[in-house]
This record gives sequence, C-alpha cells and structure tokens, in this order.
Amino acid sequence: MTIHQLLLKYWGYNKFRPLQEEIIYSVMEGNDTLALMPTGGGKSLCYQIPALAKDGLCLVISPLIALMKDQVDGLVKRGISAAAVFSGMHYSEIDSVLDNAAHGQYKFLFLSPERLETSLFIERLKRMRVNLIAVDEAHCISQWGYDFRPPYLNIAEIRKFLPSVPILALTATATEKVVKDIQVKLEFNDGKIFKKSFERNNLTYYVIKEENKLKRILKIISKIGGTGIIYVRNRRKTKEISDFLIKNKISADYYHAGLTPEEREKKQNNWMSGRTKVIVSTNAFGMGIDKPDVRFVIHIDIPDTLEAYFQEAGRAGRDGNKSYAILLYENVDISDLEKYFQTAFPPIDEIKKVYNLLGNFLNIPIGIGKESTFEFNINEFCESYSLKLIETFNSLKILEKDGYLMLSEAMKLPSKIQFIINNNELYRFQVENELYDKFIKAILRIYGGVFNGFISIDENFISKKTGLKEEEIVKFLKKLEKHEILSYIPKTDKPKITYVCERLNEKDLYLSDDTYKHRKETAAKRLKAIKEYVTSITKCRSLHLLEYFDDYSAKRCGSCDVCIERNKISLSELEFDIIIKEIKPLLQKKPCNIQELADKFQNIDEDKIIKAIQWLMDNDKISYSSDNLLIWN
Repeated sequence: MTIHQLLLKYWGYNKFRPLQEEIIYSVMEGNDTLALMPTGGGKSLCYQIPALAKDGLCLVISPLIALMKDQVDGLVKRGISAAAVFSGMHYSEIDSVLDNAAHGQYKFLFLSPERLETSLFIERLKRMRVNLIAVDEAHCISQWGYDFRPPYLNIAEIRKFLPSVPILALTATATEKVVKDIQVKLEFNDGKIFKKSFERNNLTYYVIKEENKLKRILKIISKIGGTGIIYVRNRRKTKEISDFLIKNKISADYYHAGLTPEEREKKQNNWMSGRTKVIVSTNAFGMGIDKPDVRFVIHIDIPDTLEAYFQEAGRAGRDGNKSYAILLYENVDISDLEKYFQTAFPPIDEIKKVYNLLGNFLNIPIGIGKESTFEFNINEFCESYSLKLIETFNSLKILEKDGYLMLSEAMKLPSKIQFIINNNELYRFQVENELYDKFIKAILRIYGGVFNGFISIDENFISKKTGLKEEEIVKFLKKLEKHEILSYIPKTDKPKITYVCERLNEKDLYLSDDTYKHRKETAAKRLKAIKEYVTSITKCRSLHLLEYFDDYSAKRCGSCDVCIERNKISLSELEFDIIIKEIKPLLQKKPCNIQELADKFQNIDEDKIIKAIQWLMDNDKISYSSDNLLIWN
C-alpha cells in the first residue's frame, strides 16, 4: 500500500498535514531524520506510516509510560499490532512481549530508554527485523534540553546491531543548540532536519496581572465559551477551583496524579466527550490528549519553564479555530517560582540519604534489585523517616534522571495470564486434575490467544460467566501458576519504583558535582526566561515564545495583550523597536529628561517618541526619579 492509502485506511484522512509527507519520504529513503513539530502537529504519524509501509518492526523509544499506553491502545483499536515494555511490568510479561517481537508478531514495540541496556532486550533485538527507530521526546538526549535523561544516551548503542536502520527523532521543543546535540548524540549520518514553524496563528497569548484570579476566570470562560483546561500547580487547588466553577454553573471537574486510575479515566473521558466543559488539573493532564476543540488554556500558576508552558498552552486550538492561552499571575507567584526552583535541587548529601533510606524501606540488600519493581507509597516513605515530601520527590527525580531508578505514577494495569505449557500437556493435566478441568475450559472459552502471549483478563467478568466468586477465581489462578500451568499477573493500580541497576552502597552512589551544578545553572536560565516572558510588556507574546526556540521568521501577532497595547500608540513595529533599543541602555546608564531622549533620534517624529515614553511609563518600565528625571525601572 502507498502511504496515502495507509493514511486513508487506518486514520480516515485524505491528505497529510504540512511537513508530514516530507518527513515520511525522508525516513522511507533511509535517512536519519529530525522532525521539529509543535504540540498537536501530528508527530506520531511520521513514524507510524513509514513503519507500516515497510516490512518489519518499528522500535519507538519514549520516556512517558502513559503516552506509550495511549499509543499502543490507539494502534490496536485500528487493527495494528503493537505492544509496550515499561517499568512496573512483570519480568515474565516483558520476556513474552520481547519474544513475540522477535518472532514478528508486532509492527510497533514501545520501550523506555532504560530497557535498551538490558541483556534480555539486546538478545531479542538481534533477532528482530527492525525497519525504523523512532525516538520520541528527542530533546531528552541533550544536556541542553529542558528534560535531560542520561538513559537516552544509550540509544546510539543499539545502532551497532542495526547499522542500516534509520532513526527518526521527534520533538516539539528544541532550541538550535539542542537540535545540533540531538544529531551528534544519535550519531546521525547525513541527517535531514524538518522544522515546522512553531507559530500558531489561531492561538492568542495573554499574560494578565490579576489579584482576583477566580473572578477573572469566570469572565474569561463566559466570554470565550467552549471547552478548556485550567492548569494549577498543586492538587488541592484542582478541586477548590473545580468546586468554585460548579457553584457558578460551569460544567467542570478536577484531575491530578493522586486519583485512582479509574477516576482519572472517567474524568478524562467525560471531558473528551464534552460532558465536562472545563478540566482543572495539575500538569499530569494533557500528555497524549488530542482534543481538537479546546478553546482556552488558562494557567493560574506560572510553569517552571517556557518549554512546559509552550506545550501546555499548545493544547488549545488544534482544530485551527480561534483559541486563547492565558496566564494569570501576581507578584507573589514570581516569589513562589523562585522557591520551587530552590527545592528542585536538594543537596547531594540529601539525595544520597534518600537513596539509602529507600533501599532500607523496600528491604533491598546491597548488590541486589536490578530491574526489580516495587509498589511505592511516597507519603508512607516520608512519614517512616520524617522526610520532607517535596525534597524527597525531587531527590527521587534526580536519581531517575541519573539512571538509577524509574518512577511510575499510579496506573491501572489489568490482570494478565499466559499458559506456559502446550495444548497436549494442558489436556493431560486436565484429565489428571478434574478439580481444575471446568475452570480451565471456562478460561479457554472466554479468552483466545492465551498460549501466544500475555492477555488481559477481568476476574469480575470471569465470575459472571462461571458463577464463581472473584476470590475463588484468584485462588484457582494462583494454584495453576504454582503447578506451572500458567503465569498470572494480578491487577494493580499502585505507583511503582523500579531499580535500573542493583542497589549500591551509599558511598558508591556517584552523583557528579559538575552535572548537578550544570543542571542547576541550566534550570536557573530557564527560570529567568519564564520570568522575562511573564513580566515583559514590550515584546509580542508569540514572538517572545518563538524566538526562545530560535524561530525568527514570524511577525508580531497583533492580538496578544502586548500587541493590543502597542497598537494604541500608532507606531510601526520597527519604529517602536528602534526607540526601545535606544532608550533602555541610556536610562539604565543614567537618568535623562524627555528632551535628551528625543534628541537621540534623527528620523523618528518627536511626537512618536513621546508616545513611546508615555507607554513605557504607563506600563511601569520608566518612572520619574526624585529630581524629576526619567529612569528605567
């Protein structure tokens, strides 16, 4: 089938979005390819289509378990075979998935980068017919990226086993420096780069200084209407604001990672279907969500980075219709942001202490635990050792980034079974063990494919079909596992922690001072960038964001809060920029009067200069000193 036939057959589209076709052809020609596309730009199709068009399997490397699960579910619903391997899975299930991949039973295999190092994966990789390696969130490979993950550096290692297989690296947020670093770290060979402008002409950005944020939210929702997302920093606020909206007759709900998987799924489905209009959430909501008709995204807390803000704001207006990204702030929010920054980097000694106590808490001896997964309750852990929750969580995140651990939030994983003997052996067992015969027949009648790999089961459904209680079904399954008839993995919805390597003695845990310092310095630069975006009143919001990502091709939007104010003073963009560029360094150096400033310009009318100065004063950039001279604030 051609790529257009595949697009129509599986996705129902007649044509590709801009740049998708060029990226797909580049990959199909065997080129290492880097695709920079904004959130909602259709990145996943860029690897799915060429992988389907070619014989063999596509390896998709992603750090996000929830996104992997969504992608697998989406492909399977379309009749495309796919599976994922991630932390929290049982060893035997991982073994089965990799075995099936080696035997050509999948078109797509999703993996976290940590899995690439395991001997279990490497041995199966040698037998896989891989046609493409897709690296999602590719900025994670660069130390200059905002979410650097050292395990991503291992991706290039598998190229020696797949010398002729191209890599497609995908990201929605990368500066020029990161773009170059991605190509070097992935060992691109004459790589092709495709960059879609991050400009979103249908999305208007506003930053509003506001003390009464709840009142402002009501105004925004009533004026814009439609479906929206409100992002907040902590879980408590999600419910408080959701309740406030409901009291004001707005259909709303709240969402955060502390809810059960069933609750999150229900809330997400209600919002996706339109039964709920507004979802109030922490940043746990949105990854992998592709709802086209989101009319507004409101942030009432300042995100940690411009990268995070750009991704979250970009969830509005994916259908191309007019939408709004609005950030509400007050002065205390800037202070809070600086406090969060300090807690994000606990002292190295504290990180080592958390690592050591974690091993004790989970009862893991030193030298043991590699690739083992444990259910983990961080609140219980902190209470047991009188640890501060935020510092402990950030310590664990640093240990994860350094490749020692993997954290996974609470996620609904159904029970799974696989028969590990063949049909003839099973028949003999049934004849010799009448007690199990009826139960085994019922399982075989209800579920197919139980000999080929792990399949999801529902004990409640089996109970309805057999008349047995759920507890009896679990007992039967555990006894059959004991008899080595099948493997049984009970369902779970608990957060988990996986040891990527064996537990180390605290003194052997290496956390580089240079790496730690570099990360903190890089984070400080990102903090400065988001603060400048929030407090700036002289640069178009869209241009501010685009130029951060080294995109200098766009013109000012004309519709953001800055542009609307600028339009009132009847100055061209060029004239305004010239005046600001000249005035700012002068006033930072020494106070001046209006005439002194006006005399600096030969080709701009004095009236326009005065208007620009007045605008800067109205927006608190310029003020009068005690001796009645102008100074830059």
